[in-house]
Order: sequence, then structure tokens, then C-alpha cells
Amino acid sequence: MLSILKARLQQEHRTMAYPAGPAPELPDRFAGRPLIRAKCQENCSACLDGCPVGALRRAGEGVELDIGRCLFCRACVATCPQAAIVFSRNYQLAAAQRSDLLVRATSPERAEALSATARKYFGRSLKLRQVSAGGCNACEADVNVLGTPAWDMGRFGIQFVASPRHADGLLITGPVTENMRLALEKTYAAIPTPRIVIACGACAVSGGPYIDHPETHNGAGTLLPVDLYIPGCPPHPLTILDGLLRLIGKPVPAAMSSAHLKPH
Repeated sequence: MLSILKARLQQEHRTMAYPAGPAPELPDRFAGRPLIRAKCQENCSACLDGCPVGALRRAGEGVELDIGRCLFCRACVATCPQAAIVFSRNYQLAAAQRSDLLVRATSPERAEALSATARKYFGRSLKLRQVSAGGCNACEADVNVLGTPAWDMGRFGIQFVASPRHADGLLITGPVTENMRLALEKTYAAIPTPRIVIACGACAVSGGPYIDHPETHNGAGTLLPVDLYIPGCPPHPLTILDGLLRLIGKPVPAAMSSAHLKPH
């Protein structure tokens, strides 16, 4: 017992200060919210042709990037001859509306993620049932990180539970394969109302690289009403935590203006 207490004293406090303090340092290879130039070269489709998931389309004189589809692979950056697209280090990607994931040159720095229902009923305690609906375990791994001492998501009253009967909502990963459709629908039906649904990762938001595959359903939104979309492949734990906190109305610091963020 004494050795346990000694080890605990030596380890000291390991939980990060965020959101009361600064956000943790992100890795150099992190790709955050994209920045798009207002005007592209005429008749150029290099970035559209280079995107492996069709996340880009022409929008007036510029382009529109669907970060709900985006894999953040930066193929568009490599192929664009005008450097019209760069990825900033803005980690605040989550949005309450699917349409807010369509990024243009005029899009705001941060989409709205607050849910009136979530804040009213779950602002102090949010229990989630996680369902991997055909996921590769990348999103699941980054969600799991939030339960470690460094992140300690439980200090905000957010926890994962084993039974949907004990849950306030679903956090879904994966493109929702046909084999998982019925299980997902039954899990959702077992959660008491009011309930919320969170689509985490490109696959759950849009189908990701499996979009329009005959054995998938292009994400959770085609079957269930989604309250929060968290894009990324996979989303960084900070992106996930920021989205969850904003969903239930917890105060979080705003990311730096994209104009001052280091692009990649």
C-alpha cells in the first residue's frame, strides 16, 4: 500500500489543463481546418481530380471542400498548381449541421456545435454508448484516448457506458455497413429519450473512402438523426473533445484565427 501511495506521489498530476488552460501541443503532421483561396485558376480541376474521395467541387470562381468526406490526406495541396488550398492547425472541426462541413473561402473559422437539447438535459452528465459500425478502429482508438489520465474526459461528466439502456446517446464510428445496420438501429431504439447521436470520423459522417459502396449506408445520417458531426480520418482526440464540450455548452477557448495558423 505504501509503495502505491509513493508511486502516486511521484507521478503527480498528469491531466492537461485544457479547456481551462491552453490546448495541448499538436503534432507537426496535424492537418486541421482547410483554408481556401477565393479564386482559382480558370478551367483548372487539378485538386478535384486528385481527391480520392470526391470531397471537392467547383463553387463559383473557387472550390468547396466537404470536410465531412475529406480524409485530410492533402492530395489536393500536392496537386493544386496555385496553392489555393492549405490545411491550418485549427482543430475545431465539429459541427451540428452537415451543411456546415462544406468549407469555402468565406466560411467562418468555427461552425456551431451547440445543441439546445444536449445542453438542457446533458450539460452536467452525458453517458454515451459507442457503436463501431464497420470502423477500422482508428476513430475508436482516438475516442478511447479520451478516457486516459492525460485527457480525463470524465471530469466533464462525459463517460461511455456498456448498455444503451444506461446511455443518453450514441457515438457512431464507421460507414455503417449493412451487417451492422440492424444492430445500430436496435441500439438507438434502446436508448431512452431524449437522446443524441454523434457521428465521429469521415466514415460515420459521409461514408469516407467507402462512400456509395453497395454494402455501406454512407454514414450514420442516412439512418439516424445526427446531432453532432466530427470530421477527420481519424479525428484527433482534441477535435473530438472540443466537439463534445461545445455540444453540451461547456466553455472552450477559440482556436487561433486561421490567418495566423501555420499551414501545411
